[in-house]
Amino acid sequence: MTKAPPLPAPAAVLTAERLTKRFGRLTAVDDVSFDVRPGVVTGFLGPNGAGKTTMLAMLAGLVRPTSGRVLLGGTPLQERSPQARTIGVAIEACGAHPGRSARQHLRILAGFARLPRTRVEEVLALAGLTEVAGRRVGTFSLGMRQRLGLAAALLGDPEVLLLDEPANGLDPEGIRWLRTLLRERAERGRAVLVSSHLLSEAAHTVDDVVVVRQGRVVHAGPIADLTPSSGVWVRTDAPGRLTEAVVRAGGRITPDVTSGRYLIDGLDAPTVAEVTRRAQVDLHELTPQSTSLEDVFLDLIGARS
Repeated sequence: MTKAPPLPAPAAVLTAERLTKRFGRLTAVDDVSFDVRPGVVTGFLGPNGAGKTTMLAMLAGLVRPTSGRVLLGGTPLQERSPQARTIGVAIEACGAHPGRSARQHLRILAGFARLPRTRVEEVLALAGLTEVAGRRVGTFSLGMRQRLGLAAALLGDPEVLLLDEPANGLDPEGIRWLRTLLRERAERGRAVLVSSHLLSEAAHTVDDVVVVRQGRVVHAGPIADLTPSSGVWVRTDAPGRLTEAVVRAGGRITPDVTSGRYLIDGLDAPTVAEVTRRAQVDLHELTPQSTSLEDVFLDLIGARS
C-alpha cells in the first residue's frame, strides 16, 4: 500500500515582511520577517525590550512601520482595513474606562464594530466574567482586566488573535483557562500569536515559535525544532574501540578537544554502559547530559552565563 504524502503546511494568514521601526535614532525593530499560520498557536518569545510589543502593534495596524509591510491573507494590511472579524488585539490589559462596567465597555466596542449585542454576552461568558459584568472596571484585579481585554479581542471571532503577555496577573486556574482557549481557537482554524515570558507554558501551548532579540528574529519555526538536546558524556583511553562500538549500536560520537571527553548522541546512559561493557571499553566517566528548553532559549537571546 502506497503511503500518502504528508499534507502541506497551511499558508500563512499573517506575514511580517522585512518590518523595521525606528523612533528617532532608536531602531526598535530591525528587518523582521516571519509567518503566522492558521490553525496554529505561535509563541512570540524574547526578553523585555526585545521589540515584541512594537512588532505586535505593527502587525495589528496600530503602528506604521518605517519600512517593510504586513500581509493579511496575502494582501497588504493597509488595503484590508482590518476589522474586529479579521484581527483581534489585546496589547494592554483592557484599556477600559475605570468608571464603566465590563458590559458597558464591551457594548461600546461592539457598537463601533457593528456586532450584535448578543455577542457581548457570549464573550463575557467565554472569559468567565458574567457574574462581574456589571461591576466597574476600576474595581477589577489585573487578572480580571486581562480577561476583559481578551473578551474584547474575541468580540468579532477574528481570523487572527494577537495577544501581548495575556497570562500576566492570571492565577493557575486562569492560566489553564487561557491555554484551553488558545488551543480551541487553533483547532477551529484560527491563527494565534501570543507573546510570553513563561517558557514552560509556551512548551505546553504553542506549535510554532518566534524568538526575538534586540529587535531581530533569531529563530522562527516549529517549537519541536527547539526540543532540548540530550546525550551522554564519556571519557576513555580507547577512543577507536569506543567509536566503533557506538556507531555499531546506532549512536553518534563527537570528540570535545578541550575537555578530552566524547559526547554520544542517540543512545541513553544505560545503553552506552552496556555497549561499552560488551566491547570491553573501559570508561573513566559516564555523565548524562540534558539541556532544558530554558537553556535553549537563553542561548538564543544571548543571556546564558
